[in-house]
Amino acid sequence: MARKDLLKSVMEPSADKASDGGRTYYAMRGASKSLKVSIHSLAEDARRMMDGETIVEISPDLIDSSFVSDRLGLDDEAFQELKTSIEKGQQDTPVLLRPHPDTSGRFMVVFGHRRVRVASELQRMVRAVVKSMDDVAHILAQGHENTARADLSFIEKAVFARNLADLGQPKDVIMSALTVDGTLLSRMLSVSQQIPRDIIDAVGPAKQIGRDRWEGFKKLLSAPANVKLAKQVVAEQNFAELQSDAPVSYTH
Repeated sequence: MARKDLLKSVMEPSADKASDGGRTYYAMRGASKSLKVSIHSLAEDARRMMDGETIVEISPDLIDSSFVSDRLGLDDEAFQELKTSIEKGQQDTPVLLRPHPDTSGRFMVVFGHRRVRVASELQRMVRAVVKSMDDVAHILAQGHENTARADLSFIEKAVFARNLADLGQPKDVIMSALTVDGTLLSRMLSVSQQIPRDIIDAVGPAKQIGRDRWEGFKKLLSAPANVKLAKQVVAEQNFAELQSDAPVSYTH
């Protein structure tokens, strides 16, 4: 009975450094530079929207999710805390929406997905600021808002980067959205492209797990036998019941 700590290297947070290895900064070149001024006001939190912006109330039934996902899992604990807070008072911070690019009369979330979900569950209107913007402005605003809130884990950022790359977005736009340099973006894409997506989804956001452990896990999964073993582990019921950051060992 050999004990295989295949996932333990990923799931133990104690030895982790900062999730981005201290390399995060604003990538100011190419398209990034030309878009900086116009994106700055979009990227900041809605509470700090420029003077004169009109906050409107919109039915959540008219609002669709962003065309690119930036989260893994539902983060139920944080969502319930937000729901309780809004239920007792009101939605103090408006979400940012854009008119839906394909469907007249509908809107698309730029940021504030959880607040829209809360409003839907509470059967309330969504307080929102609506701005017309193209896909690139949408991506940068969505990415910057999450980066400013330190709200995404390394693997969520890596999957977001992959989603944007799969949509055909250029690297300078992705770097600007995530405020990372080319080296860190390459590492993010390497992790999110080489680790099977079903394994990433099963692990979840793993908020306390940073780049080094995910890169170590990626190296482990370069062996096909380890990919097979990892898929077996994450498919087990007891794995699904664990917290996303919990250490895991596998006995075979």
